[in-house]
Amino acid sequence: MTKSSETAYDLVVFGATSFVGQILTRYLLETYGVGQSVKWAIAGRSESKLNTLKGELGSKAKDLPVILADASDEAALKAMCEQTRVIISTVGPYALYGEPLVQACVRSGTDYCDLTGEVQWIRKMVERYEEEAKSSGARIVHCCGFDSIPSDMGVWFLQNQAEQTFGAPCRDVRMRVKTAKGEFSGGTVASLMNAVKEAAADPKLRKQMANPFSICPPDHRSKTRQPNLKGAEYDKTFNAWLAPFVMAAINTRVVHRSNALQNARYGKEFTYDEAMMTGRGAKGRLAAYTITGGLAAFFTASAIKPTRWLVEKFVPKPGEGPSPEAQKAGFYDLRFVGRTEDGKTIITKVTGDQDPGYGSTGKMLGEAGMCLAFDIPADQPGGFWTPSSLLDGKLMDRLTSKAGLTFEVLETR
Repeated sequence: MTKSSETAYDLVVFGATSFVGQILTRYLLETYGVGQSVKWAIAGRSESKLNTLKGELGSKAKDLPVILADASDEAALKAMCEQTRVIISTVGPYALYGEPLVQACVRSGTDYCDLTGEVQWIRKMVERYEEEAKSSGARIVHCCGFDSIPSDMGVWFLQNQAEQTFGAPCRDVRMRVKTAKGEFSGGTVASLMNAVKEAAADPKLRKQMANPFSICPPDHRSKTRQPNLKGAEYDKTFNAWLAPFVMAAINTRVVHRSNALQNARYGKEFTYDEAMMTGRGAKGRLAAYTITGGLAAFFTASAIKPTRWLVEKFVPKPGEGPSPEAQKAGFYDLRFVGRTEDGKTIITKVTGDQDPGYGSTGKMLGEAGMCLAFDIPADQPGGFWTPSSLLDGKLMDRLTSKAGLTFEVLETR
């Protein structure tokens, strides 16, 4: 008997009262209802907070099941896993709180996805649990939010189009954030600062985090130097100045792991990088240098104990984030340019209709969980996957039909 026929739920949202957890819960409720075609529940450590959330969600949520489980309670996590086929976790920073649930999912054969962007933690989880996940059949998919679904699925889409148009994948792909409107929440900042803190204290970890193939299988490497924008630069393709993109450190790693898990489908010497456009002319140049300096100052201050408290004083606290109105007013527009080995070029576009880190992330994360629950064959092997390598076109269909994303070819030449 398969697990799917034994469980009470198709999907459980763990950490439903967190900032993103609330957005995700509201999205699932509005999209799939309660007690209909999808059997799902919310979970967390505080019964009172979970019931308060249900109250805030209104009468539609009155029959929404609640599961009590603390992120550090092994027995409770195991019991939760036994009740469902898929768990979506929003409990971060994952490096501090995430491992017990990953372990419980791996050992129980429960599928799992999250929205972590903590590359050092992903590497640790892969090293510790991948072989066990392959044995149990648990499919673990990290990075199912803004980092890294638009980048990972954006490259996957571009390569599909390149193969159809040119008969070969692009050897080099660059992603450029053309425009984005959104805010950081306290949870994102806490995860980012924890990663900086860990790296500052461990030279070996700093070296690992600087490696673009850090979460790839050990035998997947490239002789070609990977591009890595560290300062202001002019991009001739888009006629715009560029600045470093803060999410590039995780997105590039995920894209390379996707390539590896697809048997180097993009090529063994595939190169990929990300940056953000800051505009043209003197104004764009000034913005590029300003952003570069600001990011450098943030990371430097976050890495040094005497100044870390100052940064923490002025950034949002966990649980804080943009208002529902701000989330709906947000958006993003990403451009990808790919070049084949023989010089052919393709330019594509990926957009999202809400704040990238919250409104859009909630929808992407929800559809990744639904895709795991309903679209992936039961005999698909367990292990640590990426969004594109496991969920591929099935996720893209959900993203475009339900989650407000678009994928479009702009130019081929």
